[in-house]
Amino acid sequence: MSKFWSPFVKNLVPYVPGEQPKLSKLVKLNTNENPYGPSPRVIAAMQVELNDGLRLYPDPNGERLKQAIADYYGVRSNQVFVGNGSDEVLAHIFHGLFQHGRPLLFPDVTYSFYPVYCGLYAIPFETVALDEEFRIRVEDFVRPNGGIIFPNPNAPTGCLLPLESIERLLESNPDSVVVVDEAYVDFGGETAIGLVDRHANLLVTQTLSKSRSLAGLRVGLAVGHSELIEALERIKNSFNSYPLDRMAIAGAAAAFEDRAYFEQTCRRVIDSRERLVGELQRLGFQVLPSAANFVFARHPVHDAERLAAGLREQGVIVRHFKQERIRQFLRITVGTPEQNRALTDVLAALC
Repeated sequence: MSKFWSPFVKNLVPYVPGEQPKLSKLVKLNTNENPYGPSPRVIAAMQVELNDGLRLYPDPNGERLKQAIADYYGVRSNQVFVGNGSDEVLAHIFHGLFQHGRPLLFPDVTYSFYPVYCGLYAIPFETVALDEEFRIRVEDFVRPNGGIIFPNPNAPTGCLLPLESIERLLESNPDSVVVVDEAYVDFGGETAIGLVDRHANLLVTQTLSKSRSLAGLRVGLAVGHSELIEALERIKNSFNSYPLDRMAIAGAAAAFEDRAYFEQTCRRVIDSRERLVGELQRLGFQVLPSAANFVFARHPVHDAERLAAGLREQGVIVRHFKQERIRQFLRITVGTPEQNRALTDVLAALC
């Protein structure tokens, strides 16, 4: 701790991302990356940008990408915001839409960056307990608040809240911004973007890191009422006017334009997930219903931390959380059939 740190920095509790090990020959199932590469059209579009034009700044508004997203979802481009990964988009949302003095609400088991942002921007918050099956109860969010945010499907549980429940939540909180964080929605859910024209308080965020295989490109987005988007643009242009480079804009736009490749890879992940769930259940694991590209599983006999350590010794990495309520669960990314088989082979020996 340096004497030059401000008290603000000293008291921050940063987010801890999933491990990115440097070792080779690992079965890496800990950070929910897509096991399949991006569309060839994405690579081609990025290669076009590798020229003398790199001496010039990119489009600060990313209009080509915004229009591709708008065309894909049937909204207007002024309803779309883009940023450097969904984490940056979320940071602007916390900064611009949740600082009302009243507590922000989010589930007790959820994306662990939410309380970090609350600390960063001095936003009071309250966690709302999931039910015994780790599902969101809409009625528990009907209370005074300064906003609501939750992933759908939830992370790290993978459980999905249906659209009719989201609409009830919106109708019960007409004076609060409700953010639906859809990082994993393409693996088994239905996006809430279709509700944005009916609910001015709805903002939907997504990432290209998961279903579009572009975790290394760092592109995120939000879709909502144009006035909510304007708030994010004001924050962005007071922070970093050029969050996306030329290659990111081109590659991300191409990812939305290649619908066939996107649907094919999502289907492959979903099929692998269902087979993986069956294998884990055969080994005695209890697996929560997942609409994501990961599963959340616990064994009634074997300690999760020891299982994670045993897997690691055999070159298989999964995510283990130490939070009391979920410390007996493993979050396991759905890999290729070969990766999943390596995982279950080791688990069979450990269990």
